[in-house]
Amino acid sequence: MEKFEIESYEDHNESTDFRNEEAYLRAKKKVDAIVGFYWHLAVYVIVNLFLIILIGVNSSEGFTGFGPYATAFFWGIGLAFHFLGVFGTNFLFGKQWEKRKIQEFMEKEEENWE
Repeated sequence: MEKFEIESYEDHNESTDFRNEEAYLRAKKKVDAIVGFYWHLAVYVIVNLFLIILIGVNSSEGFTGFGPYATAFFWGIGLAFHFLGVFGTNFLFGKQWEKRKIQEFMEKEEENWE
């Protein structure tokens, strides 16, 4: 029979384990949201290419007008909201952007004083 090494209960720090588990679950949820967005984007591109080609070829107007692009336009609005829900509004103008801009303006101000 094999011998097993068993951790004593006293050496086990439960609060650290819960924090690690909660951090893991938050990270996993964020990654799942990002993967979901990229799947949404892939389906959007594939389906809309198919619809634009299908409607454009079979329409009397061809590829002119709003008809072939209507689905892509309205679905694109939904995709944009999905993007904002996943990445947030700080994606373009986050803290790093603010820091870079402040530094840039400070450097320009310093150059003007010289």
